[in-house]
Amino acid sequence: MSEEHPSCCAPSRPVVGISAPPPVPAAEPGRHEIEQVALAGGEFAMGDGTGDGNTGDGEVPVHQIRLQPFSIDATSVTNQDFERFVDATGYRTEAETFGFSAVFHLALQAEPAEFMGPASGTPWWAGVRGADWRHPGGSLSDLDGLDDHPVVHVSWNDAVAYCSWAGRRLPSEAEWEYASRGGLEGARYPWGDELIGPDGEWRCNIWQGVFPERNDLEDGYLTTAPVRTFTPNGYGLWQTVGNVWEWCADWFGPRYYKFTPGEDPRGPSLGAARVMRGGSYLCHDSYCNRYRNSARSSNTPESSMGNAGFRTVAPTI
Repeated sequence: MSEEHPSCCAPSRPVVGISAPPPVPAAEPGRHEIEQVALAGGEFAMGDGTGDGNTGDGEVPVHQIRLQPFSIDATSVTNQDFERFVDATGYRTEAETFGFSAVFHLALQAEPAEFMGPASGTPWWAGVRGADWRHPGGSLSDLDGLDDHPVVHVSWNDAVAYCSWAGRRLPSEAEWEYASRGGLEGARYPWGDELIGPDGEWRCNIWQGVFPERNDLEDGYLTTAPVRTFTPNGYGLWQTVGNVWEWCADWFGPRYYKFTPGEDPRGPSLGAARVMRGGSYLCHDSYCNRYRNSARSSNTPESSMGNAGFRTVAPTI
């Protein structure tokens, strides 16, 4: 398994001279309408205990973590949810501001002149002018029939802006993993250790076929699936693995687990990239097995892509 940046995650946005995130709208608690799951917190074993992890990702050592109670979205934030935020605030995402985002080559729906060329080292990704959350495949695509799909082409900064408006925040990496495990200590996936169900059914939206040339669509989806597809985990959370990567609050540090505090860890104090969790519809074991509870990835906070979204959390008393 490669120790390099995961192939299924888009390349970082090549931005020059732009460092400040977009302005954050004022909080308007109560506008966030996603179903909530209240979690009691407590202690759990965080990290890869099965030996499946990618060496450079820093999934080890397994370590005990204690968390305070919190509530978390049962699903990823959907296009409909994000549209409500945009309609209320007039917010423009970074993809819209920069004028382009990363699109997977088989999902491309754009004019030839809008194609900016393949990404270096990952030619299945392309910069596409006019690709954004309303146009996930490029300017010739739209959200028709996708209201209940996860919003994509949102950067970490965009996700934080939504959270500020909603009076919420992104989960810490530890909170995300605790929630994804659904109460199953040490399991690979939210439902257990076996990827495929007893009757050969798919349990998450990942790649089937030969990446990146052919997707056999055995689960029915080339790109995103509705957020309530498949079966929720033991805590009632839908699709924490597969479908879309989910931004977390933490800076990424590949050696952080060796120094993690045991109580409510929040990641390194500084970094160049933010943590992403859960894998996406592009993951396949032949090159990227990061659709596991303990798997980690990252990207720069201004980057956006067609396979990354987010869900939010809030403390509970």
